[in-house]
Amino acid sequence: MSIHIGKVVIIGASHVGAAVLNKITDFQLASEIALIDLDMDRARGEALDTSHAMSSPYSTNIKIHPGTYEDCRDASFIVITAGPSILPGETPDRLKLASTNTKVMRSVFSEIVKYTKDAMIIMITNPLDVATYVVSTDFDYPRAKILGTGTLLETYRLRYILAEHYDIDPKNVQGYVLGEHGNDAFVAWSTVNCASLGLDHLDAYFERSEKLDRCNIEHGIIQTAYDVVNLKGYTNTGIAMVACRFIKAILYNEHTILPCSAVMDGAYGMCDVALSIPRMISQDGIVRSFEVRLPDDEMEKLLRSQKSVRAALDGAGVK
Repeated sequence: MSIHIGKVVIIGASHVGAAVLNKITDFQLASEIALIDLDMDRARGEALDTSHAMSSPYSTNIKIHPGTYEDCRDASFIVITAGPSILPGETPDRLKLASTNTKVMRSVFSEIVKYTKDAMIIMITNPLDVATYVVSTDFDYPRAKILGTGTLLETYRLRYILAEHYDIDPKNVQGYVLGEHGNDAFVAWSTVNCASLGLDHLDAYFERSEKLDRCNIEHGIIQTAYDVVNLKGYTNTGIAMVACRFIKAILYNEHTILPCSAVMDGAYGMCDVALSIPRMISQDGIVRSFEVRLPDDEMEKLLRSQKSVRAALDGAGVK
């Protein structure tokens, strides 16, 4: 099968799909982008609006157009954002979408596999871990090529919140948020560091009288998503950046390690869910997963994430 290097198909042209479209064009990560949406007028409008920016001398001339599933035939990446999201005022739990979006994912992926089993799949639809598990286990598609954006967004939020607390560059903060993309995500504090200064003595280094409250940080990472939803109606910019991070890692064969959601392959004794743990990403997709040595309290939180996602899968009738 011939692959068009640089062709991206985005399925779902609403707020998230549009943000992914614009981030990809900003970072010049594609030569062609096809938008698929049930509302063809929306797809056509987003494609036209973004195409107008191609006239700027600061832009790369990318072909952007509304598409159909046949565009998947020669795509190098397929980004899946389709399906409803949590709305302002609704119960702050992505897992409530499990039954609805399980059906949406089966419908979408049934169309994709008619045309390709070669493209890299970037999963964004929530509940992310449920959606990733369904398409990975219900279809004969190479699992290494299905990447759930997972807790990389929570990890970015952790870095931002800690950076704000200490008034430093967020890129100086290392470490992971792992587990479920949702309410049972947890900070793996045992992995967190700041500019190689460690974590336990940061308050002294930065002369903070108010000690770092880890529980408050963890609560803030989860709550901030719902704050954004209630303030602007949806979240889209952060997750679009996350999608682009995965695309870039694959395009440049980086062998970088990122928290990524995929079906657990026996790590921590788990194989019946998809969760985020550190995974190495290259031009072949997921090439390796890492079973980080977690202390007992963090291991308990990972098990809680497993139970949460498995309960949502069971509730949606997914084996």
